[in-house]
Amino acid sequence: MRHRGHPRSRSRRLVEPGRWHVHARVERFVEPSLLLLLRERPLHDIGTLYRLLRALEQEGLVASEWSDELPGPAKRTYELTDDGRRVLDTWAEALGRAQSTIAGFLERYEERR
Repeated sequence: MRHRGHPRSRSRRLVEPGRWHVHARVERFVEPSLLLLLRERPLHDIGTLYRLLRALEQEGLVASEWSDELPGPAKRTYELTDDGRRVLDTWAEALGRAQSTIAGFLERYEERR
């Protein structure tokens, strides 16, 4: 069901009258997940994440260097910068707030079920 002037929601759609399909979108969760991985240990270039890593590097959240310490040819290794750690901390705080909000919603939902 579309309304004029309103873009169609990409996270839900009407399957049939009274029945909705909801898709929880987590695209924005990729960045904090990657920052957390980098905080835990340096990573070498992992193919599909290359563009995201390079974008984070351009923003100063990630630093990279070539390393030949690993087996095989030299690999670019990415690590979190101090700014990246601060952004990760901010993400964790925001996700904590979101978790509280979601928990409150689910509690209210369950009360009236």
